[in-house]
Amino acid sequence: MGVSVDEFLGMLANLPEVEQGDGGSWVSLKVRGKGFGYVWEKTCTVGLKSTIEEQIALVTERPEVFEVQFTTERFGWVVVQLAKIDADELFELVTEAWCLTAPQQLVDAHEADPSAVRPLPHR
Repeated sequence: MGVSVDEFLGMLANLPEVEQGDGGSWVSLKVRGKGFGYVWEKTCTVGLKSTIEEQIALVTERPEVFEVQFTTERFGWVVVQLAKIDADELFELVTEAWCLTAPQQLVDAHEADPSAVRPLPHR
């Protein structure tokens, strides 16, 4: 169990139009200019957008893996300990974060045929 930062960043190639931005001590993850995640290489953690209900469930069920990052009116962001999660679950969570953020037309196209929409080049 456990996912490295590089393995996590590699997962992003499976999602269309992911943009990575250098924030100094973190990497921001965006789709069409809207944020859905962060990566902190130094602490081997990622922050992901989720629903508030999902945030509560994850943190309550496994506080050793997940912690509350922050909550907005509609979303609950979680910090994920990469060393304590398996790749399949993490990919599901990052895909959900992407889907909560991407325009519906892009989500629909990706879900209909994931190979039809190509990722942006790695930045």
